[in-house]
This record gives sequence, structure tokens and C-alpha cells, in this order.
Amino acid sequence: QVQLVESGGGWVQAGGSLRLSCAPSGNIFSVNIMGWYRQAPGKQRDLVALISSSGTTTYADSVKGRFTISRDNAKNTVFLQMSSLKPEDTAVYSCYANIRASAWSTSEISWGQGTQVTVSS
Repeated sequence: QVQLVESGGGWVQAGGSLRLSCAPSGNIFSVNIMGWYRQAPGKQRDLVALISSSGTTTYADSVKGRFTISRDNAKNTVFLQMSSLKPEDTAVYSCYANIRASAWSTSEISWGQGTQVTVSS
């Protein structure tokens, strides 16, 4: 079963920056859409950003102009560059990927375990 490995979470003061990264491990045939979601305490999990294999991106309105999603298709890695961070960005950020494990399997959604991002005022 494919697993997603995340890194880059941590603590930062308001106005600072963090860069998250995520890559799948295991048998991989192809990786389709990848992205990031986040969930703050007491709130639902919301989309942050998505990126297709061709580079098409989608952002939540709350992060447009501040966050940038990108990917390295050769390494099947997705990144989230977060700048001008606000306390409202504090949440658990989870990596998302739609992965086809082999030529004989269908694509399946995989999630990372989540990484805590804390922005202090």
C-alpha cells in the first residue's frame, strides 16, 4: 500500500514562512492530482491547494497570493510554500494524492498522517 511521507511542519511567527513537502513511498505507477488540506480544531477539513500532473493549480481563497503549490513529477513530490503566515493558518496540514500503484490497478486516494503548522501572533 502506498504511503505519503510529509515534512516541513513546525512553529513560526506571523509573517513568516514554511515549506511543506510530501512524497509517496511504495510501488507507484503514476501519480495524478496531489495537494494539501488542513484542519483546525473544531473545524472541518478544508482544501488548501491542488495541483494536477500537468501543473494546473487550485487554491482556497484564504491562501491565494500567499501560498504556492508545486510538484516535481520526476520524484512524485508535492510542495507547499507558505508565506505571510497568519495565526488563522494554524492547523494540521495533510498531504493528498491520487495514485495508481501499477498498470493493473485503479487509482486510489492516499493521505499523509498530517503535520502541525502553528503560527503565533
